[in-house]
This record gives sequence, structure tokens and C-alpha cells, in this order.
Amino acid sequence: MKASNERYANVHSIETLGAFDGPGIRYVLFLQGCPFQCQYCHNRDTWSTKQNQLMTSSQILDDYQKYSHFYKKGGITVSGGEPLLQTPFLIELFQKAKAKGIHTCLDTSAACFTPKHQEAFKELMKYTDLVLLDIKHIDDQKHKKLTGSSNKQVLEFARYLDELKVKVAIRHVLVPTISDDLNDLKKLRSFLDTLTNVISIEVLPYHTKGISKWKELGFEYQLLSISEPTEESIENAEEILKRGYPFYK
Repeated sequence: MKASNERYANVHSIETLGAFDGPGIRYVLFLQGCPFQCQYCHNRDTWSTKQNQLMTSSQILDDYQKYSHFYKKGGITVSGGEPLLQTPFLIELFQKAKAKGIHTCLDTSAACFTPKHQEAFKELMKYTDLVLLDIKHIDDQKHKKLTGSSNKQVLEFARYLDELKVKVAIRHVLVPTISDDLNDLKKLRSFLDTLTNVISIEVLPYHTKGISKWKELGFEYQLLSISEPTEESIENAEEILKRGYPFYK
């Protein structure tokens, strides 16, 4: 039964054995809704904020406990969509999770970060062990073309997390002809060099697995002419972004 003061989350789906969304095996909660419209999104059905499955933090943590023997070195990760759209719920969920000794991880693109609501974000970070931050493009105009939005709030969020000394794992999706330009990668590295809280940098090769979902939903996929990156281009990106980086311990 729902407690009278509990919030509901608008949930897209749940993955109980996530292996790529933070340390260890994770319980991954995907929330519904995203302001970004990434051209390569493999979860196109998460964009809409239309009501999907509603769950309380208690229901989610009860479900987590069913599989908790898998999560001894893992924990719970909230992804999306863009989870920060539901920040009040995240605060409630992560606060309860930390009280139970559960490692918490936020997987975000910072699509809706705004200084106007810094107090709420600051409260959330009290209960967040790790942020997976996806920086899709360092160039603002190219970011707008790729996602439909500016990257200013993304970079501002990265700086804000640095101020709070929250551990961050940076992710960058490498898309041929879009986000693999060497000069752009060098600019991204220069930005990352200004941060002191980064524990890892991961280059994620673009893949075409989401195309079928776009077709099923009746949407036109705009990157049909783009192939997956070569091993050489991946290695070049990793060399630029990671070589000699002073990772936070």
C-alpha cells in the first residue's frame, strides 16, 4: 500500500541484471520522458512524458530486494529517458536506498539541469554515490543539431558536480562524422581537464541496434547512412580523451 506522502515515478522499464550502468551488477530503473531528441537514441519510446507505469519508491525497493543477492558489489541505477525530470522522486528513492546501504547511481545527460533548481539537485547529490554523465558533444551548435538542445546546461551540470565533489564517470558516444572530429575531441578533453571529480572516461561506439525500434514506432531514423565507428577511430578517441588523465581516486 502506498504511504500517503510517497511520490510516484513514471517508469518506462526495469532491468534487473544491468552490467553496464555503474559498478557491479545493477538494478536499473528507466524513467519515462526526455527533453533531448538524440538522433541515435536507442530508446526512442522514452521521449514522451505520457503516463506509463506508476511506481512508488517503496514498490521499487521491494522489487530490488527480490534480486539483492546479485547486487553485493552493485546497487541501483536510475536512467531514462532523462531521470532529472523526476528529481523530487529521485531524492526520495535515493534517500531510502542509502538508508538501506544501497549504492546509488544516476545515469543522466543533464538535459533539464537549471540553476533555478540547484537546491533540489544539491539535495539529490547528498544521496548519490556516482553520476554517469553523457556529454554528447562539446560544440554547442553540433550538440543542438544532434539533440535539438544546447549543451550549456550539460557543461554547467558537470561544473556543478565538480563543485560538490560528486564522483562522475564521463561517457561520450562516438558517432562517425558527427562526434568523432579530432578537434572536437581535443576540446572535450580540454574541458574535462578542468574537472577534478572524474573517476573514468568511456568512449561508447555508436551502434545501429535502435533503428528497428524507430521503425516500429513509425518514426524516420535520420542516421541510416552512418556506419559504426572503426576500431582505429575508437582508439584515437580514447587516446585523446584518456591518455594521462588525472582520474579522481
